[in-house]
Amino acid sequence: MKIAQVSPLWESVPPKMYGGTERVVSYITEELVRQGHDVTLFASGDSLTKAKLEAPCNQALRLNTGIFSREAPLISMVEQVFSVADQFDVIHSHLDFLAFSLARRSPVPVVTTLHGRLDLPELAPVFREFSELPLVSISNSQRSPLPWCNWLATVYHGLPSDLYSAHPEPGQYLAFLGRIAPEKCPDHAIELAKRVGIPLRIAAKVDQADRAYFERVVEPLLDHPLIEFVGEVTDVQKNDFIGNALAMVCPYDWPEPFGLVLIEALACGTPVLGYRRGSIPEIIEHGMTGLISENLDEMTKHVEGISLIDRRRCRQVFEERFTVEQMVRNYVQAYQQILSGPQVFPGKRNTIAEGMSAEWL
Repeated sequence: MKIAQVSPLWESVPPKMYGGTERVVSYITEELVRQGHDVTLFASGDSLTKAKLEAPCNQALRLNTGIFSREAPLISMVEQVFSVADQFDVIHSHLDFLAFSLARRSPVPVVTTLHGRLDLPELAPVFREFSELPLVSISNSQRSPLPWCNWLATVYHGLPSDLYSAHPEPGQYLAFLGRIAPEKCPDHAIELAKRVGIPLRIAAKVDQADRAYFERVVEPLLDHPLIEFVGEVTDVQKNDFIGNALAMVCPYDWPEPFGLVLIEALACGTPVLGYRRGSIPEIIEHGMTGLISENLDEMTKHVEGISLIDRRRCRQVFEERFTVEQMVRNYVQAYQQILSGPQVFPGKRNTIAEGMSAEWL
């Protein structure tokens, strides 16, 4: 198949440091190429790929301090993609709803993977307007705010099997990995470490949008002998950072759409301590690959039992459910499904005809 992969431009593909969506786009792209597909990647010019690279900007937007209108390159890329749409069998967009208008008018099928939260009230009118467009969710729980959309499939993220190695022996510290943001609750992770007397290492980026939160809430908590702030880490550094941890702490207080860090932990054999939010109970099996709590008090009690989790089983579950081969196999099936012709996918409905109220939507 001739496939276009359309990535956000915020980070390179793959990202140099943090960047969940762009990292997944890279894994999809490289595995499709490995399988023999003809792939064109639309991404920033500092991306690295075996596919054909089309770059509307030379550098990832987060790292480019000389650009002020960050929407301009995105609009240019969307126009660039659809001006050559007839060169592809399928276009796979990772831009959320940004390309919906042109996708509706595209001469070839467009499938969109949604990587973000969908519970914001302003999103419903957009998805209702473009209700015919096929969508892919990254967890079943992600769909819950918009169950009436035209859901084509749920495809879990996957990682290369050799990216991280299994670490069979538990370490002596807790790990927090990702980004500093209110919904990720790094302050809960810090409080947990203090309560149980176990060191916490924090490897996370601080976006400009979250800088005030970091300085006001998190930074004052770092001056404690149990807490170490590492900053952003690379994939190479992640292997030991995650693998040598007693547990990965994910006290997220928002409807997490997937949580790439969850399967990064499993790939290293490291169990997860998480809240029962969003996709976490869908990805982590309580008592098998981690322990799931309702709140900080319950998580504090669960720390004692985390050493009983079989780290070999964590790695086994990763290999069974969350490899890049499994992810791309599911995406190829989705491509073939939309190429087979017009059809009604599970979840598609006429919301007006079925009498749903505007308040519910």
